[in-house]
Amino acid sequence: MDKQITVYHGSNQIVDVPTFGAGRKINDFGLGFYCTESNDLAKEWAVSSLRDGFANRYTLETEYLNILRLNTPDYTILNWMAIVVEHRLFSIKTPVARRAKRYLIDNFGINVNAYDLIIGYRADDSYFDYAEAFLNNAITVEQLSRAMRLGKLGEQIVLKSKFAFSKIKYEGFEVAEKSVYYILRKARDDKASQAYLDIQEEDADGLYILDIMRGGVTNDDPRIPRNLSE
Repeated sequence: MDKQITVYHGSNQIVDVPTFGAGRKINDFGLGFYCTESNDLAKEWAVSSLRDGFANRYTLETEYLNILRLNTPDYTILNWMAIVVEHRLFSIKTPVARRAKRYLIDNFGINVNAYDLIIGYRADDSYFDYAEAFLNNAITVEQLSRAMRLGKLGEQIVLKSKFAFSKIKYEGFEVAEKSVYYILRKARDDKASQAYLDIQEEDADGLYILDIMRGGVTNDDPRIPRNLSE
């Protein structure tokens, strides 16, 4: 990563001063300031079917930040899953799902608050459904990993610490037109929904979450897919 990068924050308002401690705790990686290096993706995240939004632009100094890069071979898809299930609200439909949430956090969890910055995929819209289906023993870990790669999820950059917030500088904004970017956002979601339906029709011969728990599978098991960005 370059020492200085440009990041964008999609929002329904102009955010010229990102505030440490503000926002929602039930985002993917907990409380933080969620950005992306893609201006277009920020615009997709900013709009709804009813309103335009804003892509706020910033420069971020990264040289001395402690960064968790989830999309590298050092981590598996279940590290990402464990962080997401710890912070997001999932539909826990069965006792298996309840146990699975605890197992993932205990065996694959990472203390995100130990880092200044986190880089990883965003569990947005239909992609959240994949994670929920895996938690409820409906798809295998291999299917989950493949769905995430095929879906071309947006990579988000999340500021977590006061130190990280001290390194970001507001540079301006662009309007995100709903007439353009809501269509693109919906197309991404529709593609993910269709991919999910296709996956459900497959004969799955892999590891379900119940298999992972029964086998005491941990992060060093070679059967667990690594590196979501591949």
